[in-house]
Amino acid sequence: MSAQLQQNTPTPPTSFKKRLTLIGPGFVAAATGVGTGDLVAALVAGAGFGLVFVWAIIVGSILKHFLNEGVGRWHLATGKTILEGWREMGRWATGYFGIYSVIWGFVYGAAASSACALAMHAMFPVLPFWAWAVLHSLLGFALVWTGRYQLFEKIMMVLIALMFITVIGSAALFLPNMGDLLKGVVPTVPKGSFMLALGLIGGVGGTITMASYGYWLKEKGWKGKEWIPTMRLDSKAAYIMTAIFTLSLLIVGSQFLFGTGIELKGDQGLIKLTNLLSDKYGAVISWLFLIGFWSAAFSSLLGVWNGVPYLFADFIRIIKKQVDKPVTETDPAYRLYLVWLTFPPMILLFFGKPIELIILYGALGALFMPFLSLSLLWLLNSKRVEKAYRNSLLGNIVFVACILLFVVLAVRELSGMF
Repeated sequence: MSAQLQQNTPTPPTSFKKRLTLIGPGFVAAATGVGTGDLVAALVAGAGFGLVFVWAIIVGSILKHFLNEGVGRWHLATGKTILEGWREMGRWATGYFGIYSVIWGFVYGAAASSACALAMHAMFPVLPFWAWAVLHSLLGFALVWTGRYQLFEKIMMVLIALMFITVIGSAALFLPNMGDLLKGVVPTVPKGSFMLALGLIGGVGGTITMASYGYWLKEKGWKGKEWIPTMRLDSKAAYIMTAIFTLSLLIVGSQFLFGTGIELKGDQGLIKLTNLLSDKYGAVISWLFLIGFWSAAFSSLLGVWNGVPYLFADFIRIIKKQVDKPVTETDPAYRLYLVWLTFPPMILLFFGKPIELIILYGALGALFMPFLSLSLLWLLNSKRVEKAYRNSLLGNIVFVACILLFVVLAVRELSGMF
């Protein structure tokens, strides 16, 4: 954490209005988790089944709020980081994260920059695809290397605003009948869509970056149990935004593509959709959608570039048993991982992704969210947390549901690979 924030730690607000003016870290965490994969999933669900899965998006956002709030509550109630919690769970937990973070960072670095380049190349084809990808990686690297959280948060809020305005603006073209929208709130699973429903629930804004939430709280200057009410409001507001954003994509897919037989697959599906929008509504609408797509992709990249190095630096701190050493953006391990995210993955832009690496990355990635859910169920019911801040009965039910959900999704992911 920066010296300035340490010297000027803000006073916890006591009113709803004051708390509302301070929200921000939750939006960063949620926007980082909402990538192009979530956009495609919502569009595919809408195109294939109309507004049937409104409920799935709402449930997914609620589950991610509980996970996000759990990470924040652990940090604020105990003063410990999530890595310190994993250390207390055993060496297997920290060891798992260490292996996962190295492999995940290498492949994600290429995937994130490619998603950004896809939208930018569609808008400005003056540079080749790989050049746009490299430029986005370098831009993210430069912005995070400065170590200025306030600047990072302001840029993220601008990107979130762009996502919100452009995607919701596009959805305004396809406003559905309110009765049809309300019908979608009632849980329904059409034949053959069970795994799609689970994937939609599990994919709404959920990635490794949820574990970074506590570090962003520290950067904001939120320290101690008195900040828990503000943190909870911050998380709720962020995942309400996530739900509205994802619902807008579902509406676009349902009203524009449902019944047409047009299929959207992968990130290229979004580009295909913008071409269809351009043909029917003109270039302005397609550009709005592309801007929203780019904002979602770049906010994910920037959030990962800033957030995951905290986890890695904390991992190194714990391995070295440097208990009293704070985790900062200028830590050599933080910057080492930032370099790892930025430069080595550029190789994949030219030579493709090795099959073995993709399999291992997919296996570890599929297992991270149940690992996080299990961690919060374990840690937040233990004596490490004061009784007043342990999980409620509802919280425990939600965490168990998260574990079951993510295990099913993990099995599906792994079975598809092997």
